[in-house]
Amino acid sequence: MSAPQTADFGAYVRAEAEAGRLVVQPRMGFGDPATMRAGLAATRGAAARTVGTITVDAHTRVGHLAAVESALRDGVALNGYPLVTHPVATTAEVLAGLHGPDFPVQVRHGSADPLGIFRAMLAVGLGATEGGPVSYCLPYGRTPLAESVDNWARGCELLTRLRDQGLEPHLETFGGCMLGQLCPPGQLVAISVLEALFFAQHGIRSISVSYAQQTHPGQDRDALAALRRLCRELLPVSDWHIVVYAYMGLYPQTHDGAYRLLGQAAELAVDGGAQRLIVKTAAESQRIPSIEVNVRALEYAAWVARRALRPPAGATADPEVYGEASALVGAVLDLAPDVGRALLLAFRKGYLDIPYCLHPDNRGRTRSYIDADGRLRWESTGALPFTTRQRPRRRRFGSADLLADLSYVRRKFDGDER
Repeated sequence: MSAPQTADFGAYVRAEAEAGRLVVQPRMGFGDPATMRAGLAATRGAAARTVGTITVDAHTRVGHLAAVESALRDGVALNGYPLVTHPVATTAEVLAGLHGPDFPVQVRHGSADPLGIFRAMLAVGLGATEGGPVSYCLPYGRTPLAESVDNWARGCELLTRLRDQGLEPHLETFGGCMLGQLCPPGQLVAISVLEALFFAQHGIRSISVSYAQQTHPGQDRDALAALRRLCRELLPVSDWHIVVYAYMGLYPQTHDGAYRLLGQAAELAVDGGAQRLIVKTAAESQRIPSIEVNVRALEYAAWVARRALRPPAGATADPEVYGEASALVGAVLDLAPDVGRALLLAFRKGYLDIPYCLHPDNRGRTRSYIDADGRLRWESTGALPFTTRQRPRRRRFGSADLLADLSYVRRKFDGDER
């Protein structure tokens, strides 16, 4: 049995956006095929406009397939779906009657070498996935950036073979979510745009650009305005949309705090003109969410989105985030006509430098902090190709300050410091 070949992820989201509806999506993955199918069915049946998710397990992400086989043989639970190891017929059964034009399914993974995952997608007719040569390399291990760039270039070209099956491949950047937190919005926007340009250069015609909710709603709205403007200016494809992620750092531990934060994410998506939202649940800080908890989060986010007011036409945003992002993108693209080569040179020169990232290919000369208003600011910019109008804090920034910043959102929402 084969999965339907007509599910077009980008077209589905675009149609919902044109009807004024925000698409909401879980980050859901279960090793057991029956549970994975139940999760997809529940997502499809939620009182919301949804797309499905198959999140791949951690062993498959790094190519440790022997560990997957051992876990399946011994009945050990996996933290995601082993797409590469399960037989094609098994995954086809998981998708049968669910995956289609009115409910496309995306594969999420976290791999710097996605070729095996992409081959498994092709085998079952799944056309949507996410990641990127930078965003699925630097935060997650020690794979050399040059190797990741090469892997992703070959991966994009592999995905274009889906067109032979009558399916348009869709790739979502993960660049707007670097490390999940404490990366100033201008850099998140820049990396998201650069990864989108990389995808387009390697034949991908349907793209989504990501941005993760950060610490200040106003700054986040400015970031989405900057992301939208840069995509309009630079992306050589017409089929693109924006996806917002609910906050990816330390999540509130209280039920009310978690739902307030998710509600703000839904409002941000609507206010910022995004077309899709990746939700988080009230269980995030304690355990892997159940199917039921995921559905409640999807329905709540959709409920908030339906009641949120869209900004008036012509609404303007603070140009600071756009200025930083535009300077970063421009400086990188000036380094080489090939976007992958430009990304490598940018990290070598320090034009791209991720705060608190320990990867060997990251210079590590930038630092950020949360100011008194709750906005993310640069503490030091290293060799980044712009100057900030913000003055660094006067006192030395130490480990205690970093820990406080990492828990800022959790403390704010659990303590109701609004």
